[in-house]
Amino acid sequence: MAERSRYQERLIRNYYKNQDTIELDKLSGLVGDLYLATGKKQERLWDSARLCLEKLKVPPVRIGHVLDERKPELLARLVEELSGKT
Repeated sequence: MAERSRYQERLIRNYYKNQDTIELDKLSGLVGDLYLATGKKQERLWDSARLCLEKLKVPPVRIGHVLDERKPELLARLVEELSGKT
């Protein structure tokens, strides 16, 4: 495997340093999509939301509550809380 350039190393380091922000942005985009989706697409979006919440290290109890209710409003409030807007 070829060695990485300094530029590539910096990109990789910055990606992992900002991974929480990236996941939070992805989760906020999922909220809007969940309001509009129906059927199987909605189920896939909830699965994606679960993965994002796990990567953000949200307690499993909170994840379970949001996923049991399946209300995008709850997920939106959680995203606001995680981003520090509350």
